[in-house]
Amino acid sequence: MNRRAVLLLLSGAMTAPRALRAQQKAMQVIGYLSGGSPDSSVPFTTAFRQGLGEGGYIEGGNVAIEYRWQEGRYDRAPALAAELVDRRVTVIVASGGPASAFAAKAATATIPIVFVSGTDPVKSGLVASFNRPGGNITGATFFAATLAAKRLELLHELVPDANEISVLVNPSNPNAEPQLIELRAAAGTLRLSLAVLEASTEDEIDAAFARLAQASGRALLVAGDTFFNSRRNQLVELAARFAVPAIYEFREYTEAGGLMSYASRLADSYHQAGLYTGRILVGAKPADLPVVQPTTFELVVNLKTAKALGITIPPLILARADEVIE
Repeated sequence: MNRRAVLLLLSGAMTAPRALRAQQKAMQVIGYLSGGSPDSSVPFTTAFRQGLGEGGYIEGGNVAIEYRWQEGRYDRAPALAAELVDRRVTVIVASGGPASAFAAKAATATIPIVFVSGTDPVKSGLVASFNRPGGNITGATFFAATLAAKRLELLHELVPDANEISVLVNPSNPNAEPQLIELRAAAGTLRLSLAVLEASTEDEIDAAFARLAQASGRALLVAGDTFFNSRRNQLVELAARFAVPAIYEFREYTEAGGLMSYASRLADSYHQAGLYTGRILVGAKPADLPVVQPTTFELVVNLKTAKALGITIPPLILARADEVIE
């Protein structure tokens, strides 16, 4: 081997580690901030990755994702958002309720943010408008608050003799009060009284059902909440144990054995978040991406659960159901 070849070989050996480090640094990083927990969020993170993949990005391939989980403790959102900002991620995906979105927005005015939230982003001040969100934030909403009234109507139709209906809310969720406002207005129209039960821990959920067992209104509406979603098996099992007809937000509850659910498909919102994140990674600005709103809503009824509860589902509800689980 001549002297020139030796020098070239040595030069390549010296520069290869630097080139490898440069490639590693060049990989873009997504910060994923969620109000939920890893296990209960699998259907939604899967949908997010599918949308991301359609934009040409594969986790662990050409993009990295750093996860921060609040596990229903929404007060942790600001600190976890600050961690992602300090990490200098390329984009923050704020999911699992409005606490994540507001924490991310408060933490940075420069890093792009894509949210998935049930709150009305305009009324809550998250964005300037649906078509022109402004600033560094956009995303998808599934309107948890406004659909709460429709769920109350469906539950009243299912149990028309119930003059009082219990509502389970998480007081630590910023979206709890907007949902209660909608529900109280709807209850007034339907001439119903509401009994509000509060829970923000597993033990408090158990205690709420124990109180419900003593209440005159033996029907339950579970308000939209990421923590409740992460405890959907517990909620469904308690409703079965106490023989309480209940309506929930997402189809995942009904698939787990819940009686009835009405909402848009939550996985669709996460898929959209993945698509938007992919577009931002190639240079799109959040201010130019309109907030996505759901266009379809689905009513899912579990006939097996209805039979176990001794309830006959009214024909009109069955006729309107998008899916009946038998």
